[in-house]
Amino acid sequence: MAAERLTIVFADVSESTAIYESLGDAHALALVKRLFDTLTAKVVAGGGTIVKTLGDGMVCRFEDPERAFETSCEIQEAALAAEASDGPRLALKVGLNWGPVVLERGDVFGDTVNVCARLAGLAGPHQVLTTQETIDALPSRLRSRTRKLHAIKVRGRLEAVKVWEVLWRSDPDVTEALTRSGLMHAAKAKRNSILKLTYRGGTVVVEQSSAGVKLGRDKANDVVVSSSKASRVHARIFGRGGHFVILDLSSNGTYVAIDGAEEEIVLLREETVLGERGAIGLGGAASKPGDHVLRYRLEELKP
Repeated sequence: MAAERLTIVFADVSESTAIYESLGDAHALALVKRLFDTLTAKVVAGGGTIVKTLGDGMVCRFEDPERAFETSCEIQEAALAAEASDGPRLALKVGLNWGPVVLERGDVFGDTVNVCARLAGLAGPHQVLTTQETIDALPSRLRSRTRKLHAIKVRGRLEAVKVWEVLWRSDPDVTEALTRSGLMHAAKAKRNSILKLTYRGGTVVVEQSSAGVKLGRDKANDVVVSSSKASRVHARIFGRGGHFVILDLSSNGTYVAIDGAEEEIVLLREETVLGERGAIGLGGAASKPGDHVLRYRLEELKP
């Protein structure tokens, strides 16, 4: 069966299992249905077609990648607006991918669909992830509303998928937060320094010349973080140019609270320079105490 080029959109409710457990099946299902009714109207208005719903997820297809892009932004805006009302909050994770798709009996199949599902699974709450192929199919005015993240491996693919994030929020402060200008100066470059990570009374030392350390729930990590919020391999810390850098490898994100800074940094498949001292949260806010939080500090070695 011949394939045609379409844009696929996957939208999933973040942490839906916890929502059902806390609210009960009937209440949670009613909330999800109400949200999906709103999203369906947005998709149809954008020229898209609802392919199917899968529990707390929705699969859509669009002929035009530009309209798929704009609709993905609109459904996130709609979900955020719904969150602003009283009651439980439902956050969306969205995958967006353009490429060859096989249509059969109203359903969609193929590598483009599989990659899109993977993107939705990797996305954090309120996030839209897409691919290099999709970016290339968009006009320049929409490309300017994206930023490049890291490549990921997808099962069944030999080459890594180049992932991009869609900057869908209209709030101008978001762009400033994402560029993190000035964070490179949060800690002066000190080539003769070490970083000490403390978790549950234990301390691990990271040297500039070392290969770095991995953090996560799996016991094979250098720092084992025994928290349900942490991914098996959640993040990596390593030295670079006199700084210490943390790279997020997780599904739920890594939170960095530099002492003295007003806001936390949220990393989703991204990296940032660590300040002189602060806290790191794996899968949750670093400012909130819990078994997911580590402390760190830089120390300059004497010559």
